Amino acid sequence: MTQDERKQAVAQAALRHVPQGEIIGVGTGSTVNFFIDALATMKHDLAGAVSSSERSTERLKAHGIPVFDLNAVERLPVYVDGADEIDPSGAMIKGGGGALTREKIIAEVADRFVCIVDASKLVSVLGAFPLPVEVVPMARELVLRRLRALGGEPRQREGYITDNGNIILDVLDLAMPNPRELESSINQIPGVVTVGLFAHRGADLALVGTATGVQECTYP
Repeated sequence: MTQDERKQAVAQAALRHVPQGEIIGVGTGSTVNFFIDALATMKHDLAGAVSSSERSTERLKAHGIPVFDLNAVERLPVYVDGADEIDPSGAMIKGGGGALTREKIIAEVADRFVCIVDASKLVSVLGAFPLPVEVVPMARELVLRRLRALGGEPRQREGYITDNGNIILDVLDLAMPNPRELESSINQIPGVVTVGLFAHRGADLALVGTATGVQECTYP
């Protein structure tokens, strides 16, 4: 199977975890695009979706799937999204597509987080993928200094502004022996909107596309 075929397989498998008649959370990224396309086949069984990005919102609406503001929704039974890396505990690095803040907000609301990835995203320790940090622009230099003090090498993502009007710093070479602790430390830096570490609220289930099919990994 090609990488796209593996992504399509996990996107299709995720439909089994979508309850009928409910509003669900939908993430952002290439794998999620396949999920949105698959979701269109059961759109008449859905109440709608809450989306983590303008890109996903446009794709959902193009398929005729209603998109709701999160403030109008009391609960989400499930949130389906991808990851840039996921470790054996279900902790993830997310934000390669730039939607980390909205993704983290929706994940916090959802009863269940279903992560859809191909096998290349599975890692034993997080950190090979640069860690995205969304930052208020006026705090850029402060946050750069603090991230360097933590041992990383942050670089501003060139030509990119988030849907929230902020910048992203991608941090290379940052050791992550304790992702929960690091997530808390970075989130406490003034000017940080959020960090793309999803350790405190990690995945509940990962659907992993492999050469032989879709594997399920559950996390406590």
